[in-house]
Amino acid sequence: MDISSLVAQNYAASKTATAPDQASGTGMFAAAANDFAATLQASETAAMQAMTTGADPHALVAALAQTELAVQTAVTVRDRVVEAYQEILRMPV
Repeated sequence: MDISSLVAQNYAASKTATAPDQASGTGMFAAAANDFAATLQASETAAMQAMTTGADPHALVAALAQTELAVQTAVTVRDRVVEAYQEILRMPV
């Protein structure tokens, strides 16, 4: 058995633990989380294909750029939520 196929199988088996829970989220935030996860999955697939089969490197760069933009957006949203929470804590009661 090839070591790369064994690693890929083990990775695929353990990846379900980090997937977002589809049943618990509803609305805009669930859709955003699903889009974010889909973007990461597409980038991961492009990276795996580029490493194993030598697929188009331009597609890999485009997928990585899209993933970078998605991560930066998620970090910005997180920072704004934390900032709003801290502002609420500073309000006098």
